[in-house]
Amino acid sequence: MKPNPQNSRGYFGIGAECISKSVNLGGLLRSANAFGASFAFTVGADDRVFKMRLDTSKADSHLPVFHWQSVDEMQLPNGCSLVGIEILDGATDLPSFPHPLRCAYVLGPERGVLSTDLLARCDHLIRIPTNFSLNVATAGAIIMYDRLRASGRFAPRPVCEGSEAAEIAPHVRGQPKRRRQG
Repeated sequence: MKPNPQNSRGYFGIGAECISKSVNLGGLLRSANAFGASFAFTVGADDRVFKMRLDTSKADSHLPVFHWQSVDEMQLPNGCSLVGIEILDGATDLPSFPHPLRCAYVLGPERGVLSTDLLARCDHLIRIPTNFSLNVATAGAIIMYDRLRASGRFAPRPVCEGSEAAEIAPHVRGQPKRRRQG
């Protein structure tokens, strides 16, 4: 049975602040659709980015896409952690980050960093451990892939070349739990 990103517990959204290139928004939305995001968003996007969007999956017809003009307008669901992705000292490296069950990931602009206002709203700050910054759409795809990979729905990766991955054990349901009333 192949894992389906739609069959995971919790939810996630992904977006970018001050995105200015149509091709980056299109790539981010296409990846969001492919990896099973529950929603996507922009904050303070350049108006020109919406004129020619290059998203062949037509993601906006499959998931909600919110466009907020400012950080103050952002309205995430209750209990949704905001995770900033930025190359900053003190940020947790992605391979060591335990993804929250319910969260929204936000990437910085193509030529800049997340704003001070947005950083202040973030519950977590993570970085992709690279030598230099990546394209916004590429960075978003890496984050979503890591979330999927870390979800526990895959067998552990073999440690040596030529080895085969073990089959993942089927989920076993326990006995019902009885709760005391009162």
